[in-house]
Amino acid sequence: MALTRGAGLWRTCCRLVPRQPLLLSAAVRTQSTVSGDLLPCPVQTSLSSPPWQGKTVLVSEEEERSRHAAVVDTVNQLIHKQDFGRLFAVVHFAGRQWKVTNEDLIQIENHIDAECGERIRMEKVLLVGAEEFTLIGRPLLGKDLVRVDATVIEKTESWPKINMVFWKRHRYQRKKIIIQPQTVLRINSIELAPRLT
Repeated sequence: MALTRGAGLWRTCCRLVPRQPLLLSAAVRTQSTVSGDLLPCPVQTSLSSPPWQGKTVLVSEEEERSRHAAVVDTVNQLIHKQDFGRLFAVVHFAGRQWKVTNEDLIQIENHIDAECGERIRMEKVLLVGAEEFTLIGRPLLGKDLVRVDATVIEKTESWPKINMVFWKRHRYQRKKIIIQPQTVLRINSIELAPRLT
């Protein structure tokens, strides 16, 4: 009953609206067996042209080099004067990325090979920034450019976490207690090289 009522409604709507082709010319494609290009697309979409109106301005290589040299010179002056404020860094450590600053504490869900009190160096630095500038690695910054040092403060275990699986009316229940090893690190310093190259 409902199916026939819906079909009657569709027929009524089709009579009210004049018939038009179901596919626009932009959606029609040639078959894969036929060689040739796609049919021309008269409709402009955001995929066929960018949403902003304007021409791309090509910058000459010489002008781009002069801009780059000016930016590097400005950053070198800030580093030389030590006038950049508090540094932050994004480091990759223990399978995760951490945004750290001086005197931060990081809790890692694993034990590392270093003992308590030992100093370690985080070598995978993705980004270093300050108030006025940011240095981004592709994908990492050089080891001679930035240095992030940390100290192992504590190696402990987490609180017991209970994982309970219970199926009612099946006489099935399993209880698992999870204790995760943890390591606490303190970020001692983030140091930049005295000059960018």
